[in-house]
Amino acid sequence: MDYLTLARVLHVLAVVLWIGGVAMVTTVIIPAVKRMSSKEEQMETFERIEGRFSLQAKITTVLTAVTGFYMLHLYGWDRLLYLRFWWIHAMILIWLLFTVILFILEPFFLHKLFRKYATKDAGKAFKIIHRAHWVLLVLSLLTIFGAVAGGHGWYFIK
Repeated sequence: MDYLTLARVLHVLAVVLWIGGVAMVTTVIIPAVKRMSSKEEQMETFERIEGRFSLQAKITTVLTAVTGFYMLHLYGWDRLLYLRFWWIHAMILIWLLFTVILFILEPFFLHKLFRKYATKDAGKAFKIIHRAHWVLLVLSLLTIFGAVAGGHGWYFIK
């Protein structure tokens, strides 16, 4: 069995589920929730949907890490020394950012902070969270673009 190919397939599937979910939350769910009439309905709906996605995101980020670091081990950690593999650094940074958010910041700080601000001014709270999701999504998509291009020999940097 070719474990490198299996790792790559699982890695891509995990990233599709993870970042695809971020795209869905950013472009569909948050805008729909923002249009709801009551702030109680907004908060309840968003927390219920985001809570379910949070489990999927946690599982897929772990699977992304396991497969990604396994592939990096097989290809050689020395790739991190070359600028032409900038997209590997970007993947690690995006993974690290989401991991810190999902496993530390969200459960211990962000959930309570969001609830506090959404209770006072739901419109402002959702505007902030929507912008944050857009930043994360754009950074993720740029990283995916770079990873696919770099993985096929289009390095941008020699």
